[in-house]
This record gives sequence, C-alpha cells and structure tokens, in this order.
Amino acid sequence: MINIPRGTQDILPGETKKWQFIESRLEELMKLYNYQEIRTPIFESTDLFARGVGDSTDVVQKEMYNFKDKGDRDLTLRPEGTAAVVRSYIEKKMQGQANQPVKLYYVGPMFRYERKQKGRYRQFTQFGVEAIGSEDPSIDAEVLAMVVHIYESFGLKNLKLVINSIGDIDSRQEYNQALVEHFEPVIDDFCQDCQSRLHTNPMRILDCKVDRDKEAVKTAPRITDYLNEESQAYYNQVKAHLDDLNIRYEEDPNLVRGLDYYTHTAFELMIDDPDYDGAITTLCGGGRYNGLLQLLDGPDQTGIGFALSIERLLMALEQEGIELVEEDPLDLFVVTMGDDADRYAVRLLNDLRKQGISVDKDYLNRKIKAQMKQADRLNARYTVVIGDQELEQQRIAIKDMQSGESEDIALDQIAEFFTK
Repeated sequence: MINIPRGTQDILPGETKKWQFIESRLEELMKLYNYQEIRTPIFESTDLFARGVGDSTDVVQKEMYNFKDKGDRDLTLRPEGTAAVVRSYIEKKMQGQANQPVKLYYVGPMFRYERKQKGRYRQFTQFGVEAIGSEDPSIDAEVLAMVVHIYESFGLKNLKLVINSIGDIDSRQEYNQALVEHFEPVIDDFCQDCQSRLHTNPMRILDCKVDRDKEAVKTAPRITDYLNEESQAYYNQVKAHLDDLNIRYEEDPNLVRGLDYYTHTAFELMIDDPDYDGAITTLCGGGRYNGLLQLLDGPDQTGIGFALSIERLLMALEQEGIELVEEDPLDLFVVTMGDDADRYAVRLLNDLRKQGISVDKDYLNRKIKAQMKQADRLNARYTVVIGDQELEQQRIAIKDMQSGESEDIALDQIAEFFTK
C-alpha cells in the first residue's frame, strides 16, 4: 500500500467545507481593505529564495525542496509567499500602476522540510498580504489591524499582538555589532546554528528555538536601545496609530522574525491561553521589508506584509470549540423502484440540478429501506419514491424528512415545489 508522504495531509469531504468557508471569509475581508488576489507559481528559481529569504535562514539552509528540471535549472517549491509576490511586482513593473501602494493577497500551498508536529506540516496552506510602495506608519497600522480583524472575525478571543521594531539598515548594523560583542565570549555554549550565525546574522540567535532560554539571550542588548532617531520616530508613529485604533499590543525587544528581509516593524499574533493544547502558539507573523525589492534587482520601494497558516487557524478554532459551518442539507433524495423508475430518475436529477436544486439517488440497486437510510445519512430535506405506479399516474408524494408530512404533487412540479 502506498501511503501519504510524511508531513502532508488529505483534506476529506466535510473538512473541505471548513477550508472553503475560511477562504471565502478571507476574500470578503480583503474587499473591505481593498486588497486584490495574486497567484504565483508553486515553484520558482532557487536563487529567488536564496537571495530574498536569506542564505543564513533555516528555511534556505535546511527546509527547502530543491530540484533540477530537464533544462538543468535550479528550482524550488516555494517555502513562503513574499519573495514570489515581490518577484512578480518587479517583473510586471507594478510600481508604474496608478494606484499606489499596490495591495495584494495570496493563498496557496507552501513547502518546507520541517519536523512534523501538531500544527506544522511539510506542505501547508498559507494566506498572506503584501502592501508594496509606501513607507507610511499608517499602512503598518492597517496591516496590524487587519491581522487582528481576521482572527476576531472567526470568533477567537484569547489573542495577543506582539510587536517590535528592528530598525533600518543603519540601526541594525550597529545593533548586530553589539550582539557579536555580547555573544562572542559564550558562543561555544550555543548550538551549531547560532555559532554559524554569529558573524552573518547575529539577530537570529535571539530567535533560536534551542538556546532561547539561555541567560546570555535574556541579557542580550535590546534593539530598541540602538534605534536611530528616524527608526524610533517611525516605531512611535506605528504605536500611536495602534493606540488610536484601540488595538492592544505588547512590545517584545527579542522579536526579530525568522527571515532576513525584515526592517522596522515586526510582529506576531499569538494565542494567549495557558490551557492551549499546542506547542505552537504563534498564529501568524510578518513585518516591514524596506530592502527586499532592491535585493531582488527591483526599484527602491518598500513593503509590509504578513502570512498565516490556515492549518494553525483551524487548530485554534478547534481548541476554542468554534464551529465554522454546518453540513449543507441535500434538497431532495429520489428513491426508485424498478428499471423504468431508475431511468426516469437519471433525467429528473439532471433537470433539477440545472434549476439549482441539490439532488441525489441510489446507485447500488438497494432496497427501499436502505435507500431511505442513505437519504438520512445525506441529511436530505425531502424524499420522493418513484415506481411504476408513480410513473403511470405522473404524481408523487414528496416527504418532509423532519416533520414526516407528505404532499401529493405532479411529477413535473417538483422544481416549482422547491421554488415556493
């Protein structure tokens, strides 16, 4: 027997309705904020992610699915959405559009070779937003407000928005030097990843899952102490907007995010519930990226965005006991007796479906009792039984499966019955 690949999942009927509901709700919310959908390829040039995500990140070093095509080109299944959206923005010259900033959203599968655990898959579905072309604190606040709005719209309440500023490039250079000086005397006590990042991306040491509880991490310099005047002013304006919007937040100076392209605002939305049954409490995260476009040979433009995992959203909803959708009832189930009735039912089902009525029948030549049980399992609102007598008289009894009451109608009036 061939089994499903490790770290992936089949989303079965019933569960797919939850996914459809979530995606539909997200689409409705994007209309409120005037964001439009973009769809990019599932695989891209490996160089896009090596340059855009960062050579020193776990994503690039350990987690990407790379392969060569028949033209000997290095390709990668996309591990995240931002780099691909920015690539499209540059390639399609979206900076020339009249409406700026360009406000985009995407939803689709991403791929990372990670250790399987609850809420984390090797193929996962990510929804993300990118606003490109404006360096205005109010657009940062809009994106943060959107994040909170999304999760609250599904009924989640135990939420915590955590924010930080990681400054501009100048601030980060000074801060990185301070981190190197701080960690260098004790770096031998840290994991191999942290040791390799000391001189390439020391901020990532603060985000290490292995060494995050070490005393040197707790006493490390704070980025907020190294923000230059411009970066501090930008951060203060973002917080002022959040205060105006009555959005509660916490500041965490160690929040640096996992990808190299972030500058200024960084944030995560987390489950704030001590009884939450899950190792991963971060629901989504994102931030501003002011150098990414130029890093990918694009214009001197800035952007901000975030991404969320629909799998983690579903897990949080399940933990909170929030039901998204009820099973859609079938309008009508047609029970047949005999070959002539079955042949007639095939035409009847086709006609009713064209008129917007959901209808089904038996396909296993079962007896009437078994067919009625199937109607119950399908949660059919009504049933009709068609046999030789019904065909001869051209009349049937349509039965309400909840009340048990029946109504005698002409066979050709079924569609009209549902219209009423």
